[in-house]
Amino acid sequence: MSVPQKVLILGANGRFGRVVRRAFAEAGWAVIAQARGALRDAGDGCVRHLALDASSPAAIVDAARGADVVVNALNPIYTRWEQEALPLNDVAVAIARELGATLMLPGNVYNYGCEMPPVVTDSTPERPSTRKGEIRCEMEARMRAGCARSIVVRAGDFFGGPGSGSWMDQVIVKDLRRGRITYPGPLDLPHAWAYLPDLARSFVLLAQKRQQLPPHAALLFPGHTLTGAQLVAAITDAALQLGVLDGTTPPRVRSLPWGAIGVARIVNPMLREIWRMRYLWRVGHQMDPSGLEAVIGPAPSTPLAAAIRDAMPIMLTAGDRG
Repeated sequence: MSVPQKVLILGANGRFGRVVRRAFAEAGWAVIAQARGALRDAGDGCVRHLALDASSPAAIVDAARGADVVVNALNPIYTRWEQEALPLNDVAVAIARELGATLMLPGNVYNYGCEMPPVVTDSTPERPSTRKGEIRCEMEARMRAGCARSIVVRAGDFFGGPGSGSWMDQVIVKDLRRGRITYPGPLDLPHAWAYLPDLARSFVLLAQKRQQLPPHAALLFPGHTLTGAQLVAAITDAALQLGVLDGTTPPRVRSLPWGAIGVARIVNPMLREIWRMRYLWRVGHQMDPSGLEAVIGPAPSTPLAAAIRDAMPIMLTAGDRG
């Protein structure tokens, strides 16, 4: 009987951590889930909870000996990125180095900056135009310098999965029950989205094929590329199917009030961070997955209608709390 491969998930209670933990468990991996508090969505027998804080890397290493892969799902709150992202990344690098494991990280498009092309490819130069983009580039550089093997999977904006904190639930569908959709950019520009269960399954497939990759790889996850109009239509269809909208009146579509945000950012730290990243809604973009799919074949892709429908109840619950 073969021994299952072992993965350590850092930040296993976070939004991505919970989804990727489940994906590895369902694929038969032995999962070590690091989370300071009790595991959310616990219940899988092949998941072992490691109740240690991320500030204790030596203890984590001792408890996770034999891990083949480390997934860095540690994620500071948005307003604390400049202070906490690099230190947390350094912890993940140190742990992966001591374990001799491949370090995996969910990346994004911040690396490319406001001049990114309409189609981002594996050869697109990294020209960050914000501090968050500079931090993303530095995180990846430290991964390459600090551990023997690393894989970054860059993806569009997250949706789906548990929890809240995405553009989709915090802005776009927040007022859907009141018959309103708020879209942050022009409705005719394409925007890259990543349905988290599909992204997590891609992590598992890449982890299984990691020896086929160069020591340090950065790959692009295709997800769903949608104009604002296409996303509004998909959300409307899902809301009608689920009875969130009654079909008598189509939802009103409004723009995000960027002018007001520009004023309020002076006193509101979250709005300040949102303002700095507004270019993402003014620059149309999609991801070319050629490099990723050369390794794993076609990337996991839940049909858009099903992905939106499956995500809708959690998004609405998160929006109601927001």
